[in-house]
Order: sequence, then structure tokens, then C-alpha cells
Amino acid sequence: MKTVILDVATRQQVGEDFIRAWETGTPQKEARISFETPELLWKVLTARRWELLKSLCGVGPVSIREAARRVGRDVKTVHGDVTALLDAGVLDKTASGAIEFPYDAVKVEFMLQAA
Repeated sequence: MKTVILDVATRQQVGEDFIRAWETGTPQKEARISFETPELLWKVLTARRWELLKSLCGVGPVSIREAARRVGRDVKTVHGDVTALLDAGVLDKTASGAIEFPYDAVKVEFMLQAA
């Protein structure tokens, strides 16, 4: 199963993880997409976008029209959500113009702690 972890990490933490993987030659077991704050994560992953990701999980490349059909929404609004998810690096676009969420599972990680 191909899993992606959506997490909250500073640019410094992401850079350190990259350098560690580069130096050791050991890739992480799962892909990671990091956001600088929990607020940014939730701004990008709205309820409707989360629903869209769930419908695209493990299905391979699809058109935006097909993605809209899967979630029962208007193509124009799904296009806006797809654009936001592409900009955030959560979705991929194929050479043929289809969109893809190339993962079978999603794990969301962040910690809430006292100030």
C-alpha cells in the first residue's frame, strides 16, 4: 500500500529530513507532504477537498470531469479545488492533463500542545 503522510513541519525540519535522507541514501518509507502550520493544512484541506481526495485515493489518473462526477459536484468548483491541491503538491497532473492522487492511503500527523 502506497501511503502519504500529511504533516505539520517547519521549513528547517523538512530541510533537515531531506539532508539526512540524502546523506544516508535511505529514503523514507512513506511520502510526506508538509505544511508549516496546522492552520495552513486545514486551509488547503477543506472538507470538500478531503472528500475529493478520498474519492481519488488509489484510482489512478482521471479527468477533472470524472473527479466531479465521483463526488457529485459541479465541474467548475471541483476545478478550483483541484487547482488548490495541485498548487499545494497534494495532487499530480499527468502529461495527458489528467489528475492523480497517487496514494492508496493518507495519514495526517500533527500535535496540538500548550503555548
